[in-house]
Amino acid sequence: MSPQGAVSVSGSPGLTSHLDPIELDLELRRDARKGLSAAGKSIPSKWFYDYTGSMLFDEITRLPEYYLTRSERQILQERAAAIVELSGAEAMVELGCGLSEKTRVLLDAFQGRSTLRRFVPFDVDGKILTQAAGELLDRYPNLEVQGIVGDFERHLTAIALPERTLVIFLGSTIGNLEPTQRRALFDRLSASLKPGDSFLLGVDLIKDVAIIEAAYNDSAGISAAFNLNMLSVLNDRLGGNFDRDGFRHVARFNPETEQMEMFLRSIRRQRARLQEICLDVDLAFGELIHTEISAKFRREGLEAELADAGLKPAQWWTDLDGYFALSLSTRS
Repeated sequence: MSPQGAVSVSGSPGLTSHLDPIELDLELRRDARKGLSAAGKSIPSKWFYDYTGSMLFDEITRLPEYYLTRSERQILQERAAAIVELSGAEAMVELGCGLSEKTRVLLDAFQGRSTLRRFVPFDVDGKILTQAAGELLDRYPNLEVQGIVGDFERHLTAIALPERTLVIFLGSTIGNLEPTQRRALFDRLSASLKPGDSFLLGVDLIKDVAIIEAAYNDSAGISAAFNLNMLSVLNDRLGGNFDRDGFRHVARFNPETEQMEMFLRSIRRQRARLQEICLDVDLAFGELIHTEISAKFRREGLEAELADAGLKPAQWWTDLDGYFALSLSTRS
């Protein structure tokens, strides 16, 4: 059985999309009008991820300041065999897969056990998903790969599979959601899983603020380019004339909410127009456009959230520095 009608055979990736281009365009228009008309301007972080944004983020994960990917990979390399053993999965779903590079550590471990038959990469960007699926099939020719283009806040029913399933959500992407969004995601995920299915979640932990902030303010300026790419998305998709040179990247830790917050700061008084939605955006000198949060976690709080959604915490692993954690829970 293929998810939501996707068809795939070994050696040929299947791809199904739940993101209608017209619906997606309308959603961007609504988000831009609402967020850029407000007193505190904002754009949801999901709009970072056009193809350019996805590739810039891939660059970010390789930067020396960006400890998250290295720390998570270390845990995966040390614990992959245990994850395979505990999950007993025959199918694996990856939410927000990107190029699925770290995931290959798990796929290699599953290959050693010959238990995994199906891999379902799930991402909002169909182009990056097609690239990832092709690379995975080259490396794992006997694996059935079925890509899903979708929004994990809306399309989790697509991951309901008949086999025993492991869902993975790596990179602390969960931190980009507000607490209410996070709880709703855990509830929807739990409803999509069967008793005995597993959920592997990667989360960034509370630590020295200087270490956290450096990861979002790298010396090479890739994080800044990633943030500024939001303006390019608005220009390209909505006929905008935002001048990227009129903005600066801002990323800072909020100790009250224990999260990183990312903004674009206007460095002069300016007006931009989004022609496709007939919206003029006036910005004062120093005014901020909020583009992303990245929550940092404590074990007790996260495990309580998972348990409230019917996801019973089973294992908790950290890297040697205690910077990052993988949480394995099971559907009760």
